[in-house]
Amino acid sequence: MRIGELARRAGVSERSLRYYEQQGLLRSERTPGGHRAYGEWAVDRVIRIQALYAAGLSSKKIAVLLPCMRDSDGGPTPITTGELVEELTAERDRIDRMILDLVRSREVLDEVIDAATVTA
Repeated sequence: MRIGELARRAGVSERSLRYYEQQGLLRSERTPGGHRAYGEWAVDRVIRIQALYAAGLSSKKIAVLLPCMRDSDGGPTPITTGELVEELTAERDRIDRMILDLVRSREVLDEVIDAATVTA
């Protein structure tokens, strides 16, 4: 499939796909006319890249992580290391702390809203 179709199916911009290629996160073949061509696998890959970015991981960490993920079952591959697992666990812990902070902030806002509603 061409870049436009991949962008549409994965819900990202063509510019993002070019960036992913520059970062080594995605690869394409070239048609005889010089257009980028992607396999069906690329849709899942791009969706995973987006999810990892949304989780706060950098492109450098994503580049290390992607080869450890299987598209079919998501299980670890032989190149997964204990160090990588520790890094990912630390990232998950960081995200958990951010979630707790956001929940606390929402609770404070709820209190302010409740107080303002009573006086309004």
